[in-house]
Amino acid sequence: MLLLLAEFLKDWHSGFAVFQYLTLRGILGVLTALVLSLCLGPWMIRTLQLRQIGQSVRNDGPQSHLSKKGTPTMGGALILSSIAISTLLWADLSNRYVWTVLAVTILFGAVGWVDDYRKVIEKNSRGLPSRWKYFWQSVFGLGAAAFLYATAQSPVETTFYMPLLKNVELQLGVLFVVLTYFVIVGSSNAVNLTDGLDGLAIMPTVMVGGALGIFCYLSGNVKFAEYLLIPYVPGAGELIVFCAALVGAGLGFLWFNTYPAQVFMGDVGALALGAALGTIAVIVRQEVVLFIMGGVFVMETLSVMIQVASFKLTGKRVFRMAPIHHHFELKGWPEPRVIVRFWIITVILVLIGLATLKLR
Repeated sequence: MLLLLAEFLKDWHSGFAVFQYLTLRGILGVLTALVLSLCLGPWMIRTLQLRQIGQSVRNDGPQSHLSKKGTPTMGGALILSSIAISTLLWADLSNRYVWTVLAVTILFGAVGWVDDYRKVIEKNSRGLPSRWKYFWQSVFGLGAAAFLYATAQSPVETTFYMPLLKNVELQLGVLFVVLTYFVIVGSSNAVNLTDGLDGLAIMPTVMVGGALGIFCYLSGNVKFAEYLLIPYVPGAGELIVFCAALVGAGLGFLWFNTYPAQVFMGDVGALALGAALGTIAVIVRQEVVLFIMGGVFVMETLSVMIQVASFKLTGKRVFRMAPIHHHFELKGWPEPRVIVRFWIITVILVLIGLATLKLR
């Protein structure tokens, strides 16, 4: 929006041409989303408290969590609002990738909002039934996948690339839709499973989102892409504004979500942010790198799958409780220790992911 205004004004003064630079708009995107989150956060928390939109706590979980009962939830709406406003202000709104990621984020956020609403407003402990949650995730995930496939302008956009192996390229054809569906829906649910402790999910999301922003910038620049031997995806660079907004909004939310949390993001935030990360990774053809950098999300998801499979097959549990962050809590780790150690693991994994830019 403001980019269009700057383009108009540069005819009057050449200084407005500086807003053409992605790096500047990325920085402005971070700052705008951060300021919005910090300014709107106290008002949103008060509103949630007045409407008694509080977190329910499982009685069979760690006893330390019982004190969290009633803490305002659905704070993910703050993150999504800040991201959307910042992106609309600073991104090139003629870019199809920007609208695709925004649409996926908002639609998955809507699914999470319905789930949270039924839990905290209607007092339905089941929330949105799993089959319906997965159904709508599938509809929106397949819709995004089909759109990206139908609008692909070059074979690069539907080719699978393996990091570290520069000559491994697999033309997916219509299988691109299947892969994209699993990446978007899988990452959405993975972030949601991770969102169980104060700040545990948002900081890894911020780090992975920031790293994906770097991939977007490099993939959208033909010279950098050729030099680094990564797929060149015209227009992908514009997503750095969205990634920057995600980082700013996430850090602003962390201000209130850090231990002990004043507000939780709820499914409205977790489902949306996970889907956004998956969509961005698909666009820049870095699905494997997302798997690496989001290793904490993968670990949380696998722990649930292993626990369920083991209990159904043998009647025994592998972990004291799943997802795995609860396992460590029940082993005696204080909540802040679990959180920070998972953050440290994410830092390492993100650095490994970024290292793949040169190791090809």
